[in-house]
Amino acid sequence: MKPGLKQQFTERWSKYFSGAELPISFYYTDNAGQAELFRVSEGQHCLIGDLAAIRQGKILCFDTKSVACFGGKRYLGFTQNLMPNFEYFLSCGIPGKLEGERYKKSPELVKELLKVVPSFTAPGKYIVFKRWDFLQEEDQPQVVIFFAPPDALSGLFTLANFDEPTNEAVFCPMGAGCGTIVQYPLIESKSEHPRAVLGMFDVSARPGVDPNSLTFSVPINKFERMVDNMDESFLITGSWEKVRNRGLLSL
Repeated sequence: MKPGLKQQFTERWSKYFSGAELPISFYYTDNAGQAELFRVSEGQHCLIGDLAAIRQGKILCFDTKSVACFGGKRYLGFTQNLMPNFEYFLSCGIPGKLEGERYKKSPELVKELLKVVPSFTAPGKYIVFKRWDFLQEEDQPQVVIFFAPPDALSGLFTLANFDEPTNEAVFCPMGAGCGTIVQYPLIESKSEHPRAVLGMFDVSARPGVDPNSLTFSVPINKFERMVDNMDESFLITGSWEKVRNRGLLSL
């Protein structure tokens, strides 16, 4: 991690987003170190619900056996495979055989979507999740993930656009909850102009998060710039002070 980044962000987050929840982060590695390896217990299937413990300070790592969901394995890069009949699963289903989620109108639309949806291969055996204050200087976080209500999101969104020449520094793709916090921001990190990713609109994943929160996931190379910009941005103005003083930055 960039020297001094942990303290710099922590101090500025406390100053401008007082009371707001600290973000979590992840990195891929072949050596999980002291992180506890997560194992799926009976009845669990969605990674998003398991992140609640990390948001509370637990350090967990996941490998291909830690994720029971077909989508979760794919969006964490542990496989390129999709579940059988995925085009029906995401749309209308198969009567008597498979219940459809009805997120797309038809299997044909799903097939068209799959032509443009990106994929990636996990760059390590494990993905380690830590809350920001538990990161060590030797850690190399790849993406920083905020779980935030609207007022905090407005600040993060505006800060992400602060040093960009466009109004599109934040990307909001339709996708699985885990895809919007892992897959998409990790792919964005390879871009010349990486974007932050607004997510957690996935109806299936919503029960695993607070009802008034979404996610805002930032590639680390974009995040470093955002932190550097905080002290000269709108965060020092009276406009942001009015938002901050409403006391709605926390969940």
